[in-house]
Amino acid sequence: MHKVIVFGSLNMDMSVQCRTVPRRGETEIGDKFLTTPGGKGGNQAVAAARMGADTFMVGKVGDDPEGRALVASLARHGVACTNVSVSETEQTGRAVVIRAEGDNRIVVDPAANASMTYQEVRAAIHGLSGTGNIFLTQLEGDFETTMQSILCAKRNGFYTVLNASPARSIPAEVYKALDLLCVNESECELLTGIDPTNDEARENALWYFDAQGVKNAVITLGRRGSVALIDDKYVKIPTYRVDTVDTTGAGDAYLGELVAHLAFGGDLRESMVYASACAALCVGKVGSQAAMPTWDEVDSFVAEHGGLK
Repeated sequence: MHKVIVFGSLNMDMSVQCRTVPRRGETEIGDKFLTTPGGKGGNQAVAAARMGADTFMVGKVGDDPEGRALVASLARHGVACTNVSVSETEQTGRAVVIRAEGDNRIVVDPAANASMTYQEVRAAIHGLSGTGNIFLTQLEGDFETTMQSILCAKRNGFYTVLNASPARSIPAEVYKALDLLCVNESECELLTGIDPTNDEARENALWYFDAQGVKNAVITLGRRGSVALIDDKYVKIPTYRVDTVDTTGAGDAYLGELVAHLAFGGDLRESMVYASACAALCVGKVGSQAAMPTWDEVDSFVAEHGGLK
C-alpha cells in the first residue's frame, strides 16, 4: 500500500438548513445549525483514512479552539498530523454552509490556510516521498504555493492528484505534472469552456484535458455519476440512488475513496465505482467528516447493489 499525502484546507464549517436559498436582500428562517470540522483537505484526508489508507495531512490552522478541534478530529479518524502547523498571526479557516433544496452553497474564509508556504509543503513532501505515494491537493489555499507543491511532488516521485476546486486557470506545466485531475461540472466548464451537459460534451472536455498533458481526468456529475477516459475509451460510472440529507462532503468523500483505492493498487474504473458508493453513503448524513463512511460500509454497500459491473 502506498501512502496518501493530502495538502489542503482545514476549516471549521458553520452549517444551517433552510427551505430555499435566500435571494438578494432576503432573510430565510433556518434550523439544524451545526458547527463541524471541514475544509476540502481535511475532509478528503479523513475519507481516505476511513478507507484504511495510510494518510498524512499537510496544512495550517490558527492558534485557537477551532484549530485544536480540527486537528483532534483528524487524529481521531486516523490521519497523521505531524505536518499540520499553527499560524501565529491568522485564525483558523472557516466556511459558512447553507443547506437547501437538496444542495448547498458555501462561502470560505481561508485565513490560516492561505498562509501555508511552499517551503513548509516542500519539507513535508521530502519527508514523506516515495515512488508511487499519492499527493492530493485542492485550490482552497494559496494558489502559487499549491502549483509549486504539485511540481515538487511530481519531481519526488509522487502520483499527483488535483481536485481543481474552486476552479481557476491552471498553468501548462502543472497540467503536464498531473497524473489525475478531478473536477465537477461547473469546474469543468470554467477550465475547458465546454459545458458538460451530455456525453459528447463530456468526452470532448476529457480529451481537452488529455491534450493539456493530464494523464487521467475524472468529471463528477452529481446524481448522474462520473466519467473518465480509460485506455482512450469513454467510461461512465453511474451513481447510486439514495435519499439525500446533506451534500456538503460528497465530493470530498468521492476524492478520498478514489485516492485510497488507488493507493491499495486498484485501477481507475474500480476506484470510481467505490468512490461513487462512498459519496452516496456520505450524503445520507449531515456534516462532512462525521459523515464519511468506513471501508466496510462502502464495500458492503457496493456488494448489496450488485458489485462491480
